[in-house]
Amino acid sequence: MKPIRVLAVSALSGALALGVAACGDDESSGGDSGSTGSSLSGNIKIDGSSTVFPFAQAAAEQFKGENSGVDISIGESGTGGGFEKFCAGETDVSNASRPIKDDEEAPLCEKAGVTYSEVQVANDGIAVITSKDLEIDCMTTDQLKKLWNKDSKVSNYKELDPSFPDQKVALFGPGTDSGTFDFFTAEINGEEGDTRKDYSPSEDDNVTVQGVSGDKGGLGYLGFSYFEDNSDNLNLVKVDSGDGCVEPTAATIQDGSYKPLARPLFMYPSGKSIARPEVKGFMDYVLANQQAIADASRIVALTEEQATKAKAALTKAES
Repeated sequence: MKPIRVLAVSALSGALALGVAACGDDESSGGDSGSTGSSLSGNIKIDGSSTVFPFAQAAAEQFKGENSGVDISIGESGTGGGFEKFCAGETDVSNASRPIKDDEEAPLCEKAGVTYSEVQVANDGIAVITSKDLEIDCMTTDQLKKLWNKDSKVSNYKELDPSFPDQKVALFGPGTDSGTFDFFTAEINGEEGDTRKDYSPSEDDNVTVQGVSGDKGGLGYLGFSYFEDNSDNLNLVKVDSGDGCVEPTAATIQDGSYKPLARPLFMYPSGKSIARPEVKGFMDYVLANQQAIADASRIVALTEEQATKAKAALTKAES
């Protein structure tokens, strides 16, 4: 695990064990442990979203605790990069912070004969963050657009609002292979991919954390769980989309009031892979224990309604 993630594997496993015990009868977590009843074996390759990465890693650690014969490798090349590998048949499951693109990635999978199912596994909010030295409590979506759109010439935060600090702008965020980049640019700037070029991009959210926290004028955006893991070194900016300033929390992300930056998170198992017992067992386990996994990885869990829909989608995929 990367050093900036504060949850060690042992802590994740312990938290998951407690979570499973506490949530074993919870309807939203599946009502059972998702155990296969016998030890499985094989290899599962997962890649994709860095936002989904901690959730997938936590799920893999706990699943392997019951199925030591299963080797699970998890990459974080970004949602777009993950889909490229997935559609090329290189991975079994693709993590995604946005749906697969019907006009780009889906045709690649179709051409290669790779079928798949979309299964929501959690929720997320894109957090707008600043360094501890940059005190900005709230930004409107219009201010965010003025700061981040491709024609932006904003070089000092006072240009956005006279009450903002007199500080030179230093921007950090995800690269173009990231689903977070796609979602943020579409929702804030009005067009997917519309962004100013003079910022420091990375598909690794840990790099964004380091960049923002290390620069007095640092500001960026990333998955909410990465802020939670590094809240001692970052400030969180509320977002006002017209109804007042709203802070991203588990509650505001689940109920959608943190708009427009609340979003679903997905895992895409391929049709070929889900037919294998170890992949089927893993995906069943994920949904049966999604609440405990989400708690351990600091991802926002599914609502009961979302969990029901996810189980139906997985059941259809397995049939």
